[in-house]
Amino acid sequence: AALKPILENPEIKKGGQNIKFDALMLWQHGIAVQGMDFDTMIANCLATSETRQNKLDVLAEKYLGYKMIPIEELIGKKGKNQKSMDEIPIAETSPYACEDADITLQLKEILAEKLKESETEKLFREVEMPLVNVLLKMEINGVGLDTDFLAEMSVQLGNDAERLTAEISEIAGEAFNLNSPQQLGNILFEKLEIHKEIGKRAPKRTATGQFSTAEDTLMKYEKHPVVHKILEYRKMTKLKSTYVDALPLLISPRTGRLHTSFNQTIAATGRLSSSDPNLQNIPIRGERGREIRKAFIPADANSVILSADYSQVELRMVAHISGDEALKEAFVRGEDIHSSTAAAVFSVPIAEVTADMRRKAKEVNFGIIYGISRFGLAGRLDIGVDEAEMIITNYFARFPKVNDYIRDTIAMTREQLYVTTLLNRRRYIPDIASRNGTQRQIAERVAINTPIQGSSADLIKLAMINIHNRLANEKHQAKMILQVHDELVFEVPKSEIDAVKKLVVSEMENAMQLDVPLKADAGVGANWLEAH
Repeated sequence: AALKPILENPEIKKGGQNIKFDALMLWQHGIAVQGMDFDTMIANCLATSETRQNKLDVLAEKYLGYKMIPIEELIGKKGKNQKSMDEIPIAETSPYACEDADITLQLKEILAEKLKESETEKLFREVEMPLVNVLLKMEINGVGLDTDFLAEMSVQLGNDAERLTAEISEIAGEAFNLNSPQQLGNILFEKLEIHKEIGKRAPKRTATGQFSTAEDTLMKYEKHPVVHKILEYRKMTKLKSTYVDALPLLISPRTGRLHTSFNQTIAATGRLSSSDPNLQNIPIRGERGREIRKAFIPADANSVILSADYSQVELRMVAHISGDEALKEAFVRGEDIHSSTAAAVFSVPIAEVTADMRRKAKEVNFGIIYGISRFGLAGRLDIGVDEAEMIITNYFARFPKVNDYIRDTIAMTREQLYVTTLLNRRRYIPDIASRNGTQRQIAERVAINTPIQGSSADLIKLAMINIHNRLANEKHQAKMILQVHDELVFEVPKSEIDAVKKLVVSEMENAMQLDVPLKADAGVGANWLEAH
């Protein structure tokens, strides 16, 4: 209680290692931390682009040559006998806590210099630190979950899985354990010999001598009806166990809502990640997977869910960063970018582009961002290597500066061993100088993609900060509750729908000034699926 006025005073600056976590703990004890000014974990991540080695004990050894008291000395090793901190006398926890604070302060001085050296101080001050407050608020807000709907869905998925099991057993002529790779492999490739039926070879055996039944292996035999059913069965059981049955168990008894953690130091591109539970990987493909979004609902009948997402944000970034005139022009004219690309690569007028041409062009557009090869494209589109090469050649003839961007980025990265985003986020890529050809190719793809994906991540972070501030300043009751890469999700009182929708779209479209217009689409509904 004595510290509450200090912690809540925005004029008194606070520093921490993963400070959002501490602020969340204090919030649960009635203290709203203000003045969060420096996070050593985020600072190290920005200065070094290190995403794995950001723990305090690692940083203490790296920068201070100091070995910290292991937490195991206090609470014991991981496992059922490990104690919790509140079981340890304060006299024993005090040195540990004081050491944490002391080391964090010493690291702050060093890392403040590292931010300047790596030219990431502005990004740290104007984006990452202000974002801590935004994410803290989102984590506190949590999301509403319709548990009755999920309970019904669980029963349906269970019934579907049972039906598929029976159908697969009937085709196999015997009951077997579908979840056993060994039994499944023997049934498919020894008993039924499905590969012969569709004119393919059997898959290679794994190191243990059994046939591979991994999803990417089975996809090659998908034309066989039994494989289609097996993949369907796996989809149903994964949806049931990972989402439908698991999410309700994670609802907080205190708030009645689901609370995730957003992480700023996990993805090397600068994208946010989500954990405990991961709410960024709620399925979007497949009708049954999308249904899960129906379970994400507002707190009461007087509110709705609003979802806003960027349209083709990474391709717009390609146009801006490469400066390609034809690509920029397509976005300025508001053309459907996949149809424009199809017209270019297949040499037809845009009005004559077929659905199949557009589908192929879409793969090209997204493949180019990830440095796809002619072999990769041929495999993705199930076409010959020569046709894939022709498509890529035509693409670069139409959008030559995209090819220049790829070539120049690889050359520059070889020289300086890092790439940067529009806001100067660095990603070090030492493997681009590797003697190992495979490692070098992977590094080249990372170099091509990072400025695009990373700049898109910078963009939405700016939008989030601006939206958060405006919602507060304009006294709206609407809450930002989720970020899923290019999409933001809100819980909005019905009386605020028009104003908040306008505010969100405006801030998303104006978060950065690019050479192409940014476009955000927003929808409203009784649940997340309806809103998207």
